Amino acid sequence: MSNICLKTVVFLGSARNITPPWGGDTRTGDRVLAWVKNALSSRKESLGDDTITHDIHVVDPLEVFADGGALSGFTGGELRVPTFFMNGDDLPKATQELAAKIKEADCYLIVSPEYNHTIPPALASVMGHFGGSNYSCKPSGIVTYSPGPFAGMRAAMAIQIMCHELGCLPVSKLCGLPSVSDLLEADGTPKDQGARMLKQLPDLLSQLEWMAVAMKNQRDKTGAV
Repeated sequence: MSNICLKTVVFLGSARNITPPWGGDTRTGDRVLAWVKNALSSRKESLGDDTITHDIHVVDPLEVFADGGALSGFTGGELRVPTFFMNGDDLPKATQELAAKIKEADCYLIVSPEYNHTIPPALASVMGHFGGSNYSCKPSGIVTYSPGPFAGMRAAMAIQIMCHELGCLPVSKLCGLPSVSDLLEADGTPKDQGARMLKQLPDLLSQLEWMAVAMKNQRDKTGAV
């Protein structure tokens, strides 16, 4: 039995940085991200003769678009300059490092709310800064959330289409969390470990891992297409 450590990039979809006038979290996604990271860190699942673990890298738009961030200065949240329009050697070091993390990943997990019934602009911008060759022939999984009852599912449908276009094919299982503050503490700890909505994530991760290993094996044999 061998261990396969998947390089897993987690994209956070929200760049919100202000508390609503009616109160609540500055960014609800921080609860969900913490829960997802904990789930990934604790995974040691058997897949045939192999044990699957994850090496996690989080891409947070609040960080990458901030001063000195990987997508600041020469570009920004409005996507002035896609990285693939430039010579790679001319990109800032932080941008090159982020591009390498995305390129070297075995799979992607997207944790996102919905804005106006669709993809948050920060998420579309971060992922769109990098060309499809970086994502090609790898799987993605989608976790959406909302403060209300709809769990971000309208964004999930749009994110699926975006991931298809980029080449990181989404697995069929989705994880959607409604009324997040009723499910998770501020640090991501479940308020009720048996909550039905929290049971979506393990099945999603199982599909993601299966596809990631299968696609990695084929990329190793023939390269991406």
